[in-house]
Amino acid sequence: MLKLMYITNDPRVAEIADQAGVDRIFVDLETIGKEQRQGGMNTVQSHHTTEDVKRIRSVLKNAQLLVRVNPIYSGSEEEINAVIENGADILMLPYFQTAEQVRRFLEITGGRAKTMLLVETPEAVENLDEILSLSGIDECHIGLNDLHLGYGRKFMFELLADGTVEKIAQIFKRHGIPFGFGGIARAGCGILPSEKILGEHIRIGSQAAILSRSFCDISRMARYSDIEAIFQREVRRLREIEQTMRKESCDFFGKNQTDVQEAVRRITESMQ
Repeated sequence: MLKLMYITNDPRVAEIADQAGVDRIFVDLETIGKEQRQGGMNTVQSHHTTEDVKRIRSVLKNAQLLVRVNPIYSGSEEEINAVIENGADILMLPYFQTAEQVRRFLEITGGRAKTMLLVETPEAVENLDEILSLSGIDECHIGLNDLHLGYGRKFMFELLADGTVEKIAQIFKRHGIPFGFGGIARAGCGILPSEKILGEHIRIGSQAAILSRSFCDISRMARYSDIEAIFQREVRRLREIEQTMRKESCDFFGKNQTDVQEAVRRITESMQ
């Protein structure tokens, strides 16, 4: 089953997601360069802190604690050490381009936590074979928001429809690295229906997905009881859909791929 991840620094929301069966709670420390890259886009700009890592760690019973640190910079060693000391299980390195940047991340982490690379620059894709030859990489994720901007595309799922995600996935597979990509909304929602994206995760061999803001937009909800009801219902629903899909034939996934390509074509045409 896909490992589902949800971004929050609210301990009560983290507890709710944990109890609902979300596999990883995601604290997001990345700020360096992000606003400049994604300014004007309808994306989440988190402002979490290393203290949030400790707060979230204290409430988790089942889920792993995933922390996205900043790209490598002068303060990386101090930041990564603080994150590990505060209880992170997995560290994610975003927005890298070279093997040397990844090597530095791995050196600082030093095996004290699992490592995940967020592949979200064209340069990282170009250098991916060299990067994945480094020892100590546990997992990768394809970040479609920044990667589609890097390739000059209008819509992040163009990279799924045109085969870019599958091409990158083949490199991960050659190196034996588990991977995931992008995010999914609750069933029946999203500009591209989440069920269609889920089918592509299964066809390509992805093992993880981020639950998008639209899965449960807590900024629009006043009561934790409503958030809890959504998580309990919608995580269960996604799991049921995934279980059913995993029994489907190759023909099913071929048609689903075609449906995704056609849907993406219509969406991008409407954006012109």
